[in-house]
Amino acid sequence: MTLGIPRGGVIVGNMVAKKLSSEFDIIIPRKLRAPHTEEVAIGAVMEDGYFYLNREIVRELSISQDYIEKEKSIQINEIKRRTAIYRNRTDTIATRIRHKNSIVLVDDGVATGATAIVTARWIKTINPNCLIIAVPIAPKDSINLLRKEANHIEVITSPSSSNFKSVGQYYRDFKPVTDEQVINIMIPSKEM
Repeated sequence: MTLGIPRGGVIVGNMVAKKLSSEFDIIIPRKLRAPHTEEVAIGAVMEDGYFYLNREIVRELSISQDYIEKEKSIQINEIKRRTAIYRNRTDTIATRIRHKNSIVLVDDGVATGATAIVTARWIKTINPNCLIIAVPIAPKDSINLLRKEANHIEVITSPSSSNFKSVGQYYRDFKPVTDEQVINIMIPSKEM
């Protein structure tokens, strides 16, 4: 089974699933954002509250536990919103992956690795079989972190971490993927 991380990972993951002739679904983690710098991930969370924190960044930025709990709540609410509009199913993603032999987790790229790490760890609590993480772009430092989380990592472009600024710098066109685009992939017959 192939799982895409919304939003950009749904576009890439859907293509990977078609090439592999595998089932496709989404799994929705959310980045926990640093205060005053939303692009910096201090960790990530899943809908059920399962989370990963980069303790080094939390310590460096002196982020309070109160801030972390509020940010987790905000992101869990966003996961619930996205789940409601993206998945036209009554079963849960945990039920869907429970007995799969292998899972290919796809995103449009990895920066810090926070969402991929929390998702990989969460998947391993449900399905201990083979987990592959596949992304078009990830800096070498993040790949080293992800190697501990999956049976195999597949990355197309892996710049040195000193050259890496953002995932978007490696795309010709990196327009934000919309809810409508995800819905059209996940629920193709739904009219917008």
